[in-house]
Amino acid sequence: MAGVTDRPFRQLCKRLGAGYAVSEMITSRADLQDSRKTLRRADHAGETGLIAVQIAGTDPAMMAEAARFNIERGAQVIDVNMGCPAKKVCNKWAGSALMQNERLAIDIVGAVVQACAPMGVPVTLKMRTGWCQADKNAVTLARQAQDAGVQMLTVHGRTREQGYKGLAEYDTIAAVKAAVRIPVVANGDIDSPQKARDVLAATGADAVMVGRAAQGRPWIFREINHFLASGRLLAPPLVAEVKALLLAHLQDHYALYGEFAGVRSARKHIGWYVRDLPGGELFRAHMNAIDDAPSQWEAVAGFFDALHQRMDRLPAPRKYNNPQVGLETTR
Repeated sequence: MAGVTDRPFRQLCKRLGAGYAVSEMITSRADLQDSRKTLRRADHAGETGLIAVQIAGTDPAMMAEAARFNIERGAQVIDVNMGCPAKKVCNKWAGSALMQNERLAIDIVGAVVQACAPMGVPVTLKMRTGWCQADKNAVTLARQAQDAGVQMLTVHGRTREQGYKGLAEYDTIAAVKAAVRIPVVANGDIDSPQKARDVLAATGADAVMVGRAAQGRPWIFREINHFLASGRLLAPPLVAEVKALLLAHLQDHYALYGEFAGVRSARKHIGWYVRDLPGGELFRAHMNAIDDAPSQWEAVAGFFDALHQRMDRLPAPRKYNNPQVGLETTR
């Protein structure tokens, strides 16, 4: 979720019901700690709720130093990344590539735990089910990570080989949950309140993590919370509310990135918001040609004003049947 879960997006998700939001992946390379990208990602000014920062790297000492660097800048939880499938990360043996080298993986975890312990900062771990179908070692790594001092595990139900293709599987997450005493979070393809319920039941996990499904739909967190508490689905949000949410999101986004970078990086967020709305594709093509913040902001406001003339609420999500859980869910 690098390039997505920046501070403005995390703040929005928290306001809309997310109980916990983890930062974009921050490199452990000391030579990049003063780069604009790293300093922006490590800036938590005004951030509410628990501040969790994810770090990535391949050297135990560098990862320990990265943990201290981020704690000094406000991190209250350090999350070790062993789940990222991106080639540019895995080619350097970071992210999910570490699952191929269990000894190094646990050395990194141990070094980070030791660095965080004096400051009372817990360490969590995000991983996949394994490197490939023939080598699913999540259960083994989970036990070792727990012994090394990790206090929570998040497991994405795919191997690195899968990337984001196919369907997430939850049997491995259930096996991890059965093998450890610490909390386990289930991740992968959770895109509706019903799917959240079904994954919790199938895995026995303590919580679910939502990633891609929140892109353009950050209110999914309150939808899940409401459904799990009441068994009833919330109505889709009002068009006027979504307009207000997106315009406020854009203002926060411009403030963090500046106008030039902010306008360009905001395009993907706007595209996600409008992708399933009437006229969304045409608007996205128009919006992608806009180069200044006031015009982009006004164009978004105008699109939702016009949409409001046609409907009060967003359309209900499209429905489909997911063979992984065998029950109807929505997306």
